[in-house]
Amino acid sequence: MLYLTSDDFPIFIPFGVIGFYRYLWYCIRLIAAATYRPVPLPENPTYIASEDVTIIVPTIDAGEEFKEAAESWLVGRPKEILIITEEKMLGPLQALANEVDPERIRVLTVPFANKRLQMSHGIKNTTTDIIVFADDDAIWPPTLLPYVLACFEDQQIGGVGTSQRVKSVGNRMTVWETLAAFRLTIRNLEIACSTHIDGGIPCLSGRTAAYRTVILKDPEFLHGFTHDFWLGKYQLNSGDDKFLTRWMVSHGWSTYVQCCKEAELLSTMKPNWRFLKQVLRWTRNTWRSDLRSLFKERHIWTAHPFVAFTMVDKLFNPLTLLVGPILVSYLIYKSTIPTDEGGYHLPWWNIIASYVVWLSATRTLKLMPHLWNRPQDIIYVPAFIAFGYYFAVMKIYALFTLHETGWGTRTGIGDASAATAAAERLEDEKRALNRNGAHLQPPTNRLYGQQNTSDSSMLELQTSASATPLDRRSKDHLRGKSRVSVRGRPAEDDMDSLEMQFNRFKN
Repeated sequence: MLYLTSDDFPIFIPFGVIGFYRYLWYCIRLIAAATYRPVPLPENPTYIASEDVTIIVPTIDAGEEFKEAAESWLVGRPKEILIITEEKMLGPLQALANEVDPERIRVLTVPFANKRLQMSHGIKNTTTDIIVFADDDAIWPPTLLPYVLACFEDQQIGGVGTSQRVKSVGNRMTVWETLAAFRLTIRNLEIACSTHIDGGIPCLSGRTAAYRTVILKDPEFLHGFTHDFWLGKYQLNSGDDKFLTRWMVSHGWSTYVQCCKEAELLSTMKPNWRFLKQVLRWTRNTWRSDLRSLFKERHIWTAHPFVAFTMVDKLFNPLTLLVGPILVSYLIYKSTIPTDEGGYHLPWWNIIASYVVWLSATRTLKLMPHLWNRPQDIIYVPAFIAFGYYFAVMKIYALFTLHETGWGTRTGIGDASAATAAAERLEDEKRALNRNGAHLQPPTNRLYGQQNTSDSSMLELQTSASATPLDRRSKDHLRGKSRVSVRGRPAEDDMDSLEMQFNRFKN
């Protein structure tokens, strides 16, 4: 090695340091992921899916794949599935729901397609303790819900995620789907590592994630979730999972990820070049969220320092990734100059061959967890290497286009600001109708089956986002078994507040 670098040894020192750092960092993550263990199932679970889980699925174009996904969700016996869509899709989705399970699947609508508004509408219509958000193509194993609920035995846990794998759209995976599968393999390792080291995670993926309803019913959360702006003027529609994860951190909740086969979901990816548009959207969301976490909110530094360091590392990752090609290009140029005139002593083909062998070996090593199960995908390793350099350039491009907040891969999703404004107008109209006595019957308390007509403020409480479901576990909280604040974080000091709210609901 010293012979190969003897001509320009000082130049290689910083690059050697970078390479040593990158692979030391990878070894640390590998060891941490190998020692990670999922939360086991409790003998006497506090939460039971048939009583405590509502699955919320925001969608605008669910097709036949929705039926397969819904059937897999129903195996876990959730209390209810809420499909939230735009009004023009009510008929087709209701027909699909009727085919699968009309008793447990309910279709609700919002005036305009907007994922955050759809999720918000689902939250307001939830009466269980746990909400699970799922993509309309996420296929669950039968044991996913019990393993997710096991994490909530810890009253500090506010959100739970899972590991993921790619399901092919056709009979065999395309190169695009394989690239997505490679990325998920690396992600599964990273989230297991960060969860094990300091309990944090950069993002609880929106493909499937569970949260305590009491957190999401908070009016402050609902307003912030549907009025999320980048630089104060670009309203965000995507990036909902990033917002939810940051909210957990900033409000004192812990998170956990169940990385195990029992909780590993299958999800489809774009089987064509549109996958690149997906990656671009995800990359912009990551830039926006990580910059906020690190430099604006800053809770991540004290709550999960390892995750914070990971975020900083990813900020500079495009630059370190491009160091290799830049160095190789420089050496090739030097190899064209005679050695007695300061040129490099190795021929250009030798430099390229050495670099290709090094890349192939190291990238194959990183992908071994995937290749162990699908060795036939080794032919796509060169495509993964090329994609890595494309991704580095694209990540820099994404940094300078963070003002672009469109979905990118779905038609029918309009301007987020217009959709939010329209939804707020409808809410104002409904409140005006309520004040004018347009409802012949007062709202029913779905928790206790009572109609409360004592005063208008109580009706407002029952129908507002803050009307948090209080079931047998909430009563247990009042008896001192465990305490969860209605503001959205575990706290011993909130006992009196929780008692007052419970009594108001009861009376």
